Amino acid sequence: MSKLTNPPFVPADDLSKLWRALIEFDMLQPGDRILIGLSGGKDSMLLTAMLAEIKKYSPIPFDLACYTLNGMFAPNFPKQELVDFCAHYGLEHYSDDIDILATQRSSDVNPCYTCAFFRRGATNRRAKELGFNKVALAHHNDDAVETFFMNVMTTGQLKTFLPVTYLSRMDITVLRPLLYYREYEIRSLVKKLGLKPLKNPCPYDGHTMRQDVKEHIRALNEQYPGIYEHLASAMREQEQQDLWPAKPDPKELAKKFKSFWAQRKQG
Repeated sequence: MSKLTNPPFVPADDLSKLWRALIEFDMLQPGDRILIGLSGGKDSMLLTAMLAEIKKYSPIPFDLACYTLNGMFAPNFPKQELVDFCAHYGLEHYSDDIDILATQRSSDVNPCYTCAFFRRGATNRRAKELGFNKVALAHHNDDAVETFFMNVMTTGQLKTFLPVTYLSRMDITVLRPLLYYREYEIRSLVKKLGLKPLKNPCPYDGHTMRQDVKEHIRALNEQYPGIYEHLASAMREQEQQDLWPAKPDPKELAKKFKSFWAQRKQG
């Protein structure tokens, strides 16, 4: 008679894309201590459940815990709910309070940028203080494509966040293990697993440039099927890229102009 075991946090079939990201991008090394950025939303809750399941079978051992920054957008921060959620997976939960709205009121910078800046900084700082060498964030494939599209529109750069980013100043490595999952897949898995995401207390939720871009890409993809996949493909480095050379340094360009016109005198 086989020995009874506890049911998995996440079925094996639903972990294939996570395993692919972990292996393809060399996200795990022996002795890693990984701190998950847990907001309480659907993405970070699913990431927590998945990494907790992966931890049981990974041939590379690693430690895991969760961290939440309470931006103090609303009273009654559900800290105990997050503590209990983490405890279900045998994980420690850490949290800090920072009044982000008060900081935003004293700044002219885009509020979403300010919030993201503080969240990144607080999470990385706490990871360092607690002895974690890696931070896992729950960005998915749609997030990456939307960021790529926004950068093209607002900065003219072909740029998005990377699967693995080493922050030399902090000596922290940021991982994004969910990058192969589409958002609709995450919604389906969250429902399937019975996870209960917390309501986002951010006053700007649903009224951001990212939300506009999300809806724009969706509309374009309905009109021209395949656009989403083409944007996702464009994020990859490719052998065949017909792009202009990098913009020259002004001094180098001035030198080329001087050299070009000097030929007239020589003739």
